[in-house]
Amino acid sequence: MGEKRIIYMDHSATTPARKEVVDAMIPYYTEHFGNPSSIYGIARESRNAIDTARAQVARALGAEPYEIYFTSGGSESDNWALKGVALANRKKGNHIITSKIEHHAILHTCQYLEKEGFTVTYLPVDKYGLVDPAELEKAITDKTILVSIMYANNEIGTIEPIAELAAVAKKHKVYFHTDAVQAIGNVPIDVNAQGIDLLSLSAHKFYGPKGAGVLYIRKGTKIDNLIHGGGQERRRRAGTENIAGIVGLGKAIEMATADIEGHNRKIRALKDRLQAGILKTIPHAYLNGHPEKRLPGNINISFEFIEGESMLLWLDDEGICASTGSACTSGSLEPSHVLLATGLPVEVSHGSLRLTLGNSNTDADVDRVLEELPKIVLRLREMSPLYTKNGKEGGCNVQ
Repeated sequence: MGEKRIIYMDHSATTPARKEVVDAMIPYYTEHFGNPSSIYGIARESRNAIDTARAQVARALGAEPYEIYFTSGGSESDNWALKGVALANRKKGNHIITSKIEHHAILHTCQYLEKEGFTVTYLPVDKYGLVDPAELEKAITDKTILVSIMYANNEIGTIEPIAELAAVAKKHKVYFHTDAVQAIGNVPIDVNAQGIDLLSLSAHKFYGPKGAGVLYIRKGTKIDNLIHGGGQERRRRAGTENIAGIVGLGKAIEMATADIEGHNRKIRALKDRLQAGILKTIPHAYLNGHPEKRLPGNINISFEFIEGESMLLWLDDEGICASTGSACTSGSLEPSHVLLATGLPVEVSHGSLRLTLGNSNTDADVDRVLEELPKIVLRLREMSPLYTKNGKEGGCNVQ
């Protein structure tokens, strides 16, 4: 009997690099290795490759190439956007607005800025994880300099009303940043049509390499540098460029945005069948996030009477890779701040499971998860003192 096929359903944590992306990168580790800051031939090859990737990213976002700055990933881009705008505009005001369900790259940066004398408002969300533009409007003061709301949530998959939120910020002449790390390749983005001033992305979330990201900065945005040193990235981001990573990012974003509708159709069909199967076969299970306004491959379900980490270990024994939430906090025993913000009780949020589907998943993968997950949930529940055979003891009304 052969080994079980590994079923990878954690694409929100990271994705495998496409073969075409790796093939595009390899020459820049070996043949075209020149430092782009030098003036000889092989250096110019590196510079040209970076320029090509910059244009690829700009086309994908509806931006201009000179508004694209390469970074090491989403966390650096988020830090740069928040710290850079905050410090550059301190004389105008010291108030920043974000939401309670942001990635920790935003939340922890906001907490740092609070220690530096800035005031931060953390907007609430509804039971689906949506930020209300009216709540944003009420929170803006004459001291507000920046609004940062994520495009799509990494845990529950909810897609925010970005254009409406950005319009509120623009009305009050406040910069608008969005962490779009989860959105690239899943939703069409046009920074001009949507009124976005700053946008963060990371290549490894859309089948590109790890260690490569982008911060889009609209022309005219007042922002300080985060990293100081050499004159790279038009004197905005010091450090010798990660040429291969940048080339891979450019290729990956070009492929990820070539046919978003076709990609979504395939992924959503698998997701819908898996989600319906789980909710039908497992009692006391609740879908988290918006039922429709969500990423095409995201399923986040809470199961009563069990603990999520145990579920992951048993799934792993069956060769199924999943998550309880953000990969950055998967080592934590704290309940998800996202689920708590939606009003989910602590005891139920501990039993959450995130399955995020991607290009490699098949109907057979869905069948396998639907075969194994109900058995795992039942075995774990039978170990729980809160669970009884009829599933009535300890039940709670969720959302």
